[in-house]
Amino acid sequence: MALTVFDVLSKEADEKVDQLKEFLASGGAKSFEEYKGICGEIKGLLIMKQRTKDLQHTVENSDE
Repeated sequence: MALTVFDVLSKEADEKVDQLKEFLASGGAKSFEEYKGICGEIKGLLIMKQRTKDLQHTVENSDE
């Protein structure tokens, strides 16, 4: 099965979230402000991933 743009976006979001979580887990954030910013970035990526999934569902079911 060929990858769709939705698959690529989802995979890239997952990879970035994993990188950011690893950064936080290793104590990479030097301040609470940096920590909050990274948490916000993770939240944004997860929201984008869900919206991408919703859009994929809409596109795939638009033929019905």
